[in-house]
Amino acid sequence: MNNSMFFNRDLSWLAFNERVLMEAASQSVPLKERMNFLSIYSSNLDEFYRVRVPSLMALSRLASVTEKKSEVDYAELLQLIKETVHRHLSLFGEILTKEIFAPLKTKGIHVIYNNPIPDFISEFSSEYFFNHVLGYLQPITLERDIDFFPENNKLYSLAVSSGASKEDKITIINIPTDRLSRFLVCKYEEVQYVIFLEDIIKANLHRIFKNFEVTALYNFKITRDAEIELQDEYDEDVVDKIEKQIARRDFGFATRVLYDEKMPPHLLRTFLKILDLENANFVAGGSYHNLKDLASMPVEDSSLFYDKWKPIPVKLPEKDKTLLENILLRDIILHTPYHSYDLVVRFFNEAAADENVEEIYVTLYRVAQQSKIADALISAAKNGKKVTVLVELKARFDESNNIKWSKKMKGAGIDIHYSSHSLKIHAKIALVKKREAGKILYIGLLATGNLNEVTAKFYTDHILLTSNRSILHELEILFKQLTSRKTPINTDKIHFSHLLVAQFNMKKKFVKFIDREIAYAKQGIFASITIKLNNLEEKDLINKLYEASTAGVKIKLIVRGVCCLVPGVKGLSENISIKRIIDRYLEHGRIFIFHNDGNKEVFLGSADWMSRNIYRRIEVCFPIYDEKIKKELIDLVYIQLHDNVQAVRIDSNLQNIPIDSQINPIQSQYSIYQLLSSHAK
Repeated sequence: MNNSMFFNRDLSWLAFNERVLMEAASQSVPLKERMNFLSIYSSNLDEFYRVRVPSLMALSRLASVTEKKSEVDYAELLQLIKETVHRHLSLFGEILTKEIFAPLKTKGIHVIYNNPIPDFISEFSSEYFFNHVLGYLQPITLERDIDFFPENNKLYSLAVSSGASKEDKITIINIPTDRLSRFLVCKYEEVQYVIFLEDIIKANLHRIFKNFEVTALYNFKITRDAEIELQDEYDEDVVDKIEKQIARRDFGFATRVLYDEKMPPHLLRTFLKILDLENANFVAGGSYHNLKDLASMPVEDSSLFYDKWKPIPVKLPEKDKTLLENILLRDIILHTPYHSYDLVVRFFNEAAADENVEEIYVTLYRVAQQSKIADALISAAKNGKKVTVLVELKARFDESNNIKWSKKMKGAGIDIHYSSHSLKIHAKIALVKKREAGKILYIGLLATGNLNEVTAKFYTDHILLTSNRSILHELEILFKQLTSRKTPINTDKIHFSHLLVAQFNMKKKFVKFIDREIAYAKQGIFASITIKLNNLEEKDLINKLYEASTAGVKIKLIVRGVCCLVPGVKGLSENISIKRIIDRYLEHGRIFIFHNDGNKEVFLGSADWMSRNIYRRIEVCFPIYDEKIKKELIDLVYIQLHDNVQAVRIDSNLQNIPIDSQINPIQSQYSIYQLLSSHAK
């Protein structure tokens, strides 16, 4: 599924998730952290089946009823996905049982998995069943006229039982992990036993079916389409519309049925037919599903986790001045989670309390459940400041939380704005306007990641605090345009000289920078481009990189997830290399470095090079003008380019190729933490 010029997007994503699985298999990773990587793999796969697979299934059905030719055989692609996932899940099971659960026993932790609950703790688990579990069980007999709809990603068991009549009875039993912990811990003779909730139910089924003998039990779950469909609505309509669609999301079109591979074919057919699931993908797996819950397995031994890296405090140049006053003196850069996120919260706290601050503008894409930033904005509004917030209600899986906060902020007097259905606001920006001595001062925050105190603990991002008036004047123009719903966005009348803004000038500017490197290369002058992204899929920009490669430009890419560019192809991309880094933190920052004949230009931003980011979102990339900060960013990227421990090389066959680390091993995240720690001294 490779047309030689572009990797398939979905197979590329599966290769990324396979890299996550590789980390779970790594002997150098502590056992609980390996379990967490399995959890991430499982969660990623669920989202893939909720978001991408529905589109592929729809395209496959469309192709089957039309004569129109397509570049992609979607039926073949879906089959390849199924085979790849099956291979991954087999490896998943091997890692979990042989490489994680088995060694956990040497630590005094015995996870009961694919085995009956031992007699010496069965009484304890039975008491838990009666006291805590039984009240949540809602058995439903599987019949032809059944009125039952399995919800998205919830666990169920299919119990087969027989009575005096010898006729089998099939019953669906919910596993109430939405109300109870997935795991029960029991200590016996200094050993910690961990029992899965479904096994507790299985061991006590005879107490439910007193007149029947349970002869078999098979676990399953259904994954459903997660997309929310909207027509363009004005502010007063969109919240209600999204809330209604969220309520229906768990009952959307079934895209995957994950079932126990031991389930007999005739039972599977009956089960699928009665529940009208015959058009879904059927994926055979083990007895346990929703293993994203592994992240919540209760273990306390510190040796099972990474050593803690204490966040590095950022020292302000002028200790006796406030943060806002320091930003007016010079630019400040934060590299989270290496650096403490406290300074970001302080930025908003000071803006809320400073009597000279008159206006605050900010975009919020994914708001934390308990958001100190949102609370500071509410305080600012109550302190009499004009606060304008653009909340993206269509941030997938965070819609409900964003709606909750938007209502709370609106109730406090904040001017809330939402984007249209066809355009997401993905930019991570804030602007503070402060009056001193009759003069308006601008102070801004521009970031590569969400303004979210929770995700900042494990996503690597970069946050620029600046008072550069040229940049912030353009930021103000953008905010005014985005908060005006009177007319559509007019990209012809607004020109940005410093910012790169999707819908306005971003793609043109990136093409211009690449063309400049091409021109240098053709003159025999050294030319290079270094880019770090989460995803690389947009074909025009990929083709431009191919053009640069053939001209002799040296291109180094760090791409965490989807990568459709094929590296190392003679006559096309032989000057392009790609690395992928997976480690304790999720690599999230976007960095763009253009050599420019030695006068390097560096940009940070929110935008990946995907069609959705370039054409269907508001994204902002911003220049780094401070030479000290520019050098620091280049140094960080240099370290990542030389990672030979956690990085893999992506080859022309879409394989994750490990790098030889026997000589001078470099683990970039550790090296970056050490470097930034030394800067703080």
